[in-house]
Amino acid sequence: MEQKAPWESSTWLDRPLPVAAECFARLPVSLRKGVKTSWGRVNAGDAALDCFLEGPCFSPDGKLFVTDIPHGRIFRIDGPNEWSVVAEYDGWPNGLKYSQGRLLVADYRLGLLKLDSETGRHETLAEGFRSEGFKGVNDLFVAGSGDLYFTDQGQTGWHDPTGRVFRMTTDGALECLCDRIPSPNGLCMNLAQTQLYVAVTRANAIWRLPLMVDGSVSKVGTYIQMSGGAAGPDGIALDAAGGLVVAHPGTTVWRFNRWGLPTHYVQVPHDSFFTNLAFGPGLDSAFLYMTDALRGEIWRARMPAAN
Repeated sequence: MEQKAPWESSTWLDRPLPVAAECFARLPVSLRKGVKTSWGRVNAGDAALDCFLEGPCFSPDGKLFVTDIPHGRIFRIDGPNEWSVVAEYDGWPNGLKYSQGRLLVADYRLGLLKLDSETGRHETLAEGFRSEGFKGVNDLFVAGSGDLYFTDQGQTGWHDPTGRVFRMTTDGALECLCDRIPSPNGLCMNLAQTQLYVAVTRANAIWRLPLMVDGSVSKVGTYIQMSGGAAGPDGIALDAAGGLVVAHPGTTVWRFNRWGLPTHYVQVPHDSFFTNLAFGPGLDSAFLYMTDALRGEIWRARMPAAN
């Protein structure tokens, strides 16, 4: 009989274990804006924001990149006090992934972009579907096949459950896999890459989208039902044991085992607003890096399973 690690033996009667976190990097004062923006007017109660960090991802050489949505910036972090602006443009960059020598950007305003991390120049991969613009793309995931999955969230919610999940195949074909979702956000796949997990923010849930042999989706259902928080789950990622880590703004980051049962939570010394996350590269892959969007901070925690 297969032996389970102690932290994989969770049931609903077990209490999730705390994982201590530390602040890895903080946005320097010189890069904090503190001004009102059109994005903040709708999405942050018209607050004057220093920043709103999202989309952490690593390049193969270990460089950490994050986005700043309201101010249209993408940062590279070479060390705790080494922040540089890779790009600043008239857009709202949200999700990031590094693929084949370039940054792929889910930009709420402009659509799906590819960006040169050295020059900061960007090109459009897709700005809409079937001659209509996107609602507002949010996050993305690159499958082992090279296919790109991304969410089109916009302002959808239970009042307007029309958010979508798309797939762009390696030959550039764009397909809508699901189109009745109340606020699709972060996404990733299971280890076998036969199911797509989607954070559905306004439903406060993680949905499971099984992929059929022909690539279509069927029997979509709720994988994890969460509660509380400021809105609902945001960024998500999978670890090497099949566990799902979930950024839940207003509470913390949670880890669920492959059956969707809670095993761990990230413990910080103050209220947090974790929006997105990514495992570190190489020997650093047991560390989970998390964006505290409003504080302008990157936190990290050594998780029980690596990426």
